[in-house]
Amino acid sequence: MILLVTIVIVWALFFMALAQGRIKDAARMWQLIYYVVAGMGWVLPAMVVIRWMEKKPDDAE
Repeated sequence: MILLVTIVIVWALFFMALAQGRIKDAARMWQLIYYVVAGMGWVLPAMVVIRWMEKKPDDAE
């Protein structure tokens, strides 16, 4: 759970800093695309972590 929260926080801070530096001057369409990708992009790494958390140990039967 700590890893999942860490991923979300780091993801948000990184893309927020990137948006403040480069995206604010872009055209509206590029801003929309950026925010959709940045807003939904954390789901893929989170799915990997969630699958790992749900995985049963090899010795469990």
